[in-house]
Amino acid sequence: MTASLTELACEIVACRRCPRLVAYREAVAREKRRAYRHEEYWGRPVPGFGDPAARVVVVGLAPAAHGGNRTGRMFTGDASGDWLYRALYRAGFANQPVSRARDDGLELRDAYVTAACRCAPPDNRPTRAELGACRPYLVRELLLLENAEVLVCLGQIAFDAALSALRELGAGRPEPVDDAAARAPRFRHGALYRWPALPWRAVALWLLASYHPSRRNTQTGLLDEAMFDAVFARARQLVGADPSSSTGRGETAQPQ
Repeated sequence: MTASLTELACEIVACRRCPRLVAYREAVAREKRRAYRHEEYWGRPVPGFGDPAARVVVVGLAPAAHGGNRTGRMFTGDASGDWLYRALYRAGFANQPVSRARDDGLELRDAYVTAACRCAPPDNRPTRAELGACRPYLVRELLLLENAEVLVCLGQIAFDAALSALRELGAGRPEPVDDAAARAPRFRHGALYRWPALPWRAVALWLLASYHPSRRNTQTGLLDEAMFDAVFARARQLVGADPSSSTGRGETAQPQ
């Protein structure tokens, strides 16, 4: 399984499917932000990373232009990542609360981080076509992450991308857990849905929605740390105790 995730990561890094995203990510990597002018930017698509035996999969929007597009790792080196890794650390899913670079010692435990779009998009807004071009990568990750029990979707776009990927895998309509039955899953912070079983697996899968920890949401107070911590506390509750002592766990290899 680890080898397959590593092979998929290499394929993602080499992707040039979307001309607009290729042009933007490479332009940002050439021009750089003044604060990082002495750094060599990644400037390529950013693969998912984490524990290949993860029971919790975090789905974000896309790499930040001067975050993941610079460091080569999802949510690494930007303000949204500061929020995410603090929350994962407090919930027992990470060994440290800070992530600044790919070689900073961060390890995810029982968690895997990925995104709806693998390239930094202009204004953080991938087009529908670009999201569609990236979706097969998320579909394949969901197949390869065989132990996944909870998808934590950060924001409306990640929520929609996860649902689209699951539909491609043959998933039907999930059951709303805390609300009255709805015609279709609706995004709201803290919304929780469940599939009792799926065509490719016999165990249940949960989908848990959260506001994205973007500056727009955190600086306006739409999302605060207590709200964000509550999401990962719920994820921890859903999967149960930390199985970090079990064998066969570890980080997926990152392409160079």
